[in-house]
Amino acid sequence: MERKIRKAAVIGSGVMGAGIAAHLANVGIPTYLLDIVPTELTPDETKIGLTLASPAVRNRIAQTGKERLLKEKPAPLAVKENLQLITVGNLEDHLSYLGEADWIIEVVVEKLDVKKHVFALVEAHRKPGSIVSSNTSGISVNAMVEGRSAEFASHFLGTHFFNPPRYLKLLEIIPSDATSPEIVSFMMQFGENVLGKGTVLCKDTVNFIANRIGTYGMQVTLHEMLRLGLTVDEVDALTGPVIGRPKSATFRTFDVVGLDTYAHVATNVRQNSKEPEDQKMFELPAFLQQLVANRWLGQKTGQGFYKQVKTAQGKEILTLDTNTLEYRPREKASFPSLDAAKTAKGLPEKLKTLVYGKDRGSEFLWNSFKKVLLYAAARVPEIADDIVSVDRAIKWGFGWELGPFETWDAIGVEKSVARMREEGETIPPLVEKLLTSGKTSFYEKAAGDIHAFTVGGRYEKVEESDKKINLAALKEQGKLIKKNAGAALIDLGDGVACLEFTSPNNALGMDILQLANYAADEVERNFTGLVIGNQGKNFCVGMNLAMALLEVQDDNLLELDLLVRNFHKLQARYRSMHRPVVAAPFGMTLGGGVEVCYLADRIQASPETYMGLVEVGVGLLPAGGGTKELLFRAMEHVPEGGTVPVDPFPFVARAFENIAMAKVSTSGEEAKQLGYMRANDQVSVNPDHLLYDAKQLVLAMDQEGYKPQASRKIRVIGESGYANLRASIRGMKLSGYISDHDELVASKVAYVMSGGSVPAGTEVTESYILELERKAFLELLQQPKSQQRMQHMLAKGKPLRN
Repeated sequence: MERKIRKAAVIGSGVMGAGIAAHLANVGIPTYLLDIVPTELTPDETKIGLTLASPAVRNRIAQTGKERLLKEKPAPLAVKENLQLITVGNLEDHLSYLGEADWIIEVVVEKLDVKKHVFALVEAHRKPGSIVSSNTSGISVNAMVEGRSAEFASHFLGTHFFNPPRYLKLLEIIPSDATSPEIVSFMMQFGENVLGKGTVLCKDTVNFIANRIGTYGMQVTLHEMLRLGLTVDEVDALTGPVIGRPKSATFRTFDVVGLDTYAHVATNVRQNSKEPEDQKMFELPAFLQQLVANRWLGQKTGQGFYKQVKTAQGKEILTLDTNTLEYRPREKASFPSLDAAKTAKGLPEKLKTLVYGKDRGSEFLWNSFKKVLLYAAARVPEIADDIVSVDRAIKWGFGWELGPFETWDAIGVEKSVARMREEGETIPPLVEKLLTSGKTSFYEKAAGDIHAFTVGGRYEKVEESDKKINLAALKEQGKLIKKNAGAALIDLGDGVACLEFTSPNNALGMDILQLANYAADEVERNFTGLVIGNQGKNFCVGMNLAMALLEVQDDNLLELDLLVRNFHKLQARYRSMHRPVVAAPFGMTLGGGVEVCYLADRIQASPETYMGLVEVGVGLLPAGGGTKELLFRAMEHVPEGGTVPVDPFPFVARAFENIAMAKVSTSGEEAKQLGYMRANDQVSVNPDHLLYDAKQLVLAMDQEGYKPQASRKIRVIGESGYANLRASIRGMKLSGYISDHDELVASKVAYVMSGGSVPAGTEVTESYILELERKAFLELLQQPKSQQRMQHMLAKGKPLRN
């Protein structure tokens, strides 16, 4: 019988437990969230006459954890409605809930005796065959399952999520010696296909893979910082995006994780490792121990290495001086190698510039990199059987762009090892084996496939899920059909092509439109359908703003007019195709990026799709069909056929509000709620499967007998509706919420969405609204304040209110 997880239970409602419950709810799994019963009343509970026997009191801890999900940022829930899938309870009154769960996850304090007590309760109330797991970050899985029955042990394993569970990709799967292979296999697949995670199989060693290597790296960073006398600001400047790490770099990451959590993880390695190097390196610096003692734990307590304060000018973020433990204004880091790296092309060149430089910043990074690379290589095969698992765990759990062995390849194995030898370092056997075999990199490419060096001294193909399509590999395999400077058309196989954007930031320009037109013709002739998708940082951030500003400042509106007209023609071309088209957005899908999606019949979005028509932020309105499309989609929701006609104004007003307030969805699911996507559009669970899912949707639409989209007409709200929208806009202006120019831009949007100067109820075509769009866009482009907004966005990366 096929195993299913229809219902889950999470024991422990702290930040991590509630976050896991939220992620389960996000993928549609009803979940019980349980915690202990309080032993004391709060003042508020006493005031309203509650007792320790009151259900509200007994469930308070879990209820608080559940309610916190609505306040935390980044949001743990894809949409607020998912909260309804979480039911709270306590570990005395609701142990029967455990018998309903197909998967029970323990997320309590990292103490072995507490966990074993919880598992004794679980065993007494679970149903046979249910999976039980621990979210431990480092306690031995074998130790936790000692004393339990053989049946329990065979269904028990570690499932280590990373915080925040919604956003971080890694899920470490750690079986015990007694775990059934069937359970391990199921959880590896379930983690990928249902939870949307990157699953890595780990050995039951201290702190497993990601925390073992990642925490070592953070400890090295702390020790090198103290040795060289660097500041928090300098370290974060050196350890962020410039070396392929998250914006949170080192110390913002500490604050997000929680200093107490980090201290526990590091101490766990020091206490449980037999390696003298680990015991020395994982000792916490005195200043970090003091911060934990002070309860300056980071984001959850309001201060850690950073602290936000109110000033006369607004809010200011201060930085901790680790010598005095006092906060001070932030200071910009200045290293020649850092400045040089920022202009280097590609991450490998940036890394080489930094680690082989001659200043203190380079010395810091070289020593940090060197120690982490040597440590990672020395720990294979103790913690993992292969280098791929190590690289994936670090990339997916800590957000590194390159794992340790990929980093080693980037800076050059031969060159770096030669320097390490000169500095008296011991080179691990794995690295020696690589070099003595005559090879100079841990990874090699062959016909689009990647092969990794193994502990056995040979290269083996890196296996990927069948659901992960790699566009770069397909191009290397000869699947490229055509390309230009901004886009490429690629054969995905099975009769489906992919239109990929390749311009900087995937910004729209004439080159993309040209290839999109070619793609329509080629797909009509030779393919079943088309996917519009790419694998850049973001799907598409809209129009090339720098190009648009340059053209308007050169008084060359004709070029921009032509771009808009061509985009409108492209829309008409795609709507008339006899082949299904599916857009696959992800990440930032803004402005023209949304309008690109509207070239397609359907949308297959990533769970993390931040979609919005944001043109008002630069003093413009959506002119590539976005204003028209949101209006037409709003009218689709107006009920028809009743005895009393339904007023369409509220539906149009909601769509108008999305554009006028530049609303951006916080997830693919919320994009549906906002109306950017339709109810029959889909959201992939796993971002890695996005192109595969989009391809399958194309094939399904073809199998169902695809027909081109029909032309549409609507009855607009007209002059009276426009007057109502204008009154609302004017009210916001008089109340001081918007500026004069905001009022002008919003009024242009309202005019287009009302249907212009026609009576309410007038029937209009799509081309009519598109023409209103185009004219309003060109008028706003010529406004000096719109041009100021465009310039400010290009220079500062944020909107200007003028």
